[in-house]
Amino acid sequence: MEINELYQHFKKHPSVQTDSRKIKKGDLFFALKGPNFNGNKYAQQALDDGAVLCIVDEETGLHDSRIIKVNDSLETLQALAKKHREQFSIPFIAITGSNGKTTTKELVHAVLSMKYITYTTIGNLNNHIGIPLTILSVKPDAEMAVIEMGANHQHEIEGYCKYALPTHGLITNCGKAHLEGFGGEEGVKKGKGELFDYLRNNNGTAFILNDYGYLSEMSKGISNIITYGTIDADLNGEAIKESGSEFLRVKIGKGVTINEINTQLVGGYNLPNVLAAVCIGKTFGVDDEQIIAALENYIPSNSRSQLIEKDSNRIILDAYNANPSSMKAAIENFANMPGNKKVLMLGGMMELGDESMTEHENLVKLINQNQWHKVVLVGKDYKDLPVSFIHFYDVSDARNWFREQHFMDALILVKGSRSMQMEKVLE
Repeated sequence: MEINELYQHFKKHPSVQTDSRKIKKGDLFFALKGPNFNGNKYAQQALDDGAVLCIVDEETGLHDSRIIKVNDSLETLQALAKKHREQFSIPFIAITGSNGKTTTKELVHAVLSMKYITYTTIGNLNNHIGIPLTILSVKPDAEMAVIEMGANHQHEIEGYCKYALPTHGLITNCGKAHLEGFGGEEGVKKGKGELFDYLRNNNGTAFILNDYGYLSEMSKGISNIITYGTIDADLNGEAIKESGSEFLRVKIGKGVTINEINTQLVGGYNLPNVLAAVCIGKTFGVDDEQIIAALENYIPSNSRSQLIEKDSNRIILDAYNANPSSMKAAIENFANMPGNKKVLMLGGMMELGDESMTEHENLVKLINQNQWHKVVLVGKDYKDLPVSFIHFYDVSDARNWFREQHFMDALILVKGSRSMQMEKVLE
């Protein structure tokens, strides 16, 4: 079946599913394959559960006109997403980076939604499957789309751009994340920079954080550049230092008439994310008061810089992800927060390849620069620790230890890579 014909089916049934367990009546089911699953085996189940079409790339042994065999189901899904994307002339804003891209995406969506019908990536569906699904979820009434792009190796973002066709783009930063897949820090810049390459070649617009000189360097040659940051930029802002609260307060000095934004985000490292949202909001004409309302009403979730109050303790749960850059920012921010009884509970950092041991050693050195009530490190990557540190190989042991402490009036930071599932220490 040609993609144009498949698109006509999609227009009649604009709901796509890749998980046979979640099929609803009227869905198009794409049978995808991975190391541990094969959707082709569930074509009949999908039809029984209400799918109107099943796109497969293996012989199923079923004789049903509702089953369409293609060479590659994933490539067909992506081609369908591109066809759908081509129906829109609205801004498609792509956001990537080593740290902060999901929070930035959420803040940008919140701000733009004050004025426009805006669609965005749900959760972290930011990969080769999630991005086409996000694009296909954009309805005809859309006025804006915000697409998050995650990547752990080169040429990945380049591939996403071929069907997301972004008109605008933002790289939050290029830090020490996924070093194993990217091949080091320069590889991270090259991989993330594929978004700028696309914008450069397609007359796109880039939003640049002026604080990071390397982003300015990476964006050279892009015809349309809008800057934000704490130094000379189109939009300038800074964190209000005298705040006695855990929450970030932002003062805007240039670019808008906004004086102060009182966010519900923990940590000064969220300042660039807030400034990016303000900058993009102003670029698209969102009123200042609407920008303030959107950012002050945004409450983080999904273990991202969440502040939890429990049993007289204040817990910062930032366990969605971790890499050397984000760990350093979180620990330094935590050290500067008001509070006497501070407890660190940190999981290991994944996908660092040959740099893993060195980066975990550097993290221990960083922790040692401050005084803490307790330090708990979890995972096999931590070795030869100071005697004052507590180490567990498994998060369940750390959870049991935490329960036995009966902390009162403590300030606790819980952070680690997603696979560590550090949020379980609070269960």
